[in-house]
Amino acid sequence: MSFSQLLLVGAIAGFTVYLGLPVAALRRTGLRTRGVLNGIATGILVYLMIEILKSPLGFGEDALEHAIGKSSTDLLLLFSVLVGGVTLGLVGIPILERWMLRQWARSPRPLGIVAQTVTAPSRERAKELQPFVLALMISAGIGLHNFSEGLAIGQQATLGHMSLAWALIIGFALHNITEGFGIAAPLAGTRPSLGFLALAGLIAGGPTFLGTVVGASWQSPLASIAFLALAGGALLYVISELLRLGHAMLAKVPFMLSLSLGFFIGYFTELVLERVLGG
Repeated sequence: MSFSQLLLVGAIAGFTVYLGLPVAALRRTGLRTRGVLNGIATGILVYLMIEILKSPLGFGEDALEHAIGKSSTDLLLLFSVLVGGVTLGLVGIPILERWMLRQWARSPRPLGIVAQTVTAPSRERAKELQPFVLALMISAGIGLHNFSEGLAIGQQATLGHMSLAWALIIGFALHNITEGFGIAAPLAGTRPSLGFLALAGLIAGGPTFLGTVVGASWQSPLASIAFLALAGGALLYVISELLRLGHAMLAKVPFMLSLSLGFFIGYFTELVLERVLGG
């Protein structure tokens, strides 16, 4: 596979996230429907977070097992990256979210994200903008995850493991469709502009392309762990916000049933992909 072909498939793997975004176009959705969609999105993201953190946590366990009785600065560095990454993702995302809400609440049409100008008072405007900011925070968390996926694609292709590289490309592309739904679900019933949806998809899918470029010329397991840890921490915060919003929209039992449905959508998608691709 040539470098230009590698870049093309890296872009395809990342930007399939746009296929999951049309749910944001749903206009007349009641509170209950939005609650169900949020529950499904939460379940998908819970499964994704487990999958994201499974790799670096497993790497840490293996490193600890092989380092018993030895003094290793590498082990300390590994756990510093792991703990620091999760903490930074968990704390950094709400700080960014708060800053964005403050900035956007002062603008009648911030970044053109909605189909019409918002004229409500500042506090009400911040409340109206919250689903848009949350969608971007989800995009950011998924983007961090997708960067590490891009690294894997680039590394395997460079090493000549083409069958594994193609399996990663196809698997990540299909996974990104469900991730796109996770981004769009909080936007159901709002009026996002096409520009905003394009931005959300770029934040989530673009890093797959960038990761493929970097991974083709540079290999670093520690960097992959760092980005996975950041993504896990970011999604943990996003999930807590979706849980809060979901419980405000829907009774506990229906919301948890929706969450369970989303979780198993993520799980069975992974299961089918592993079966079909021979993973």
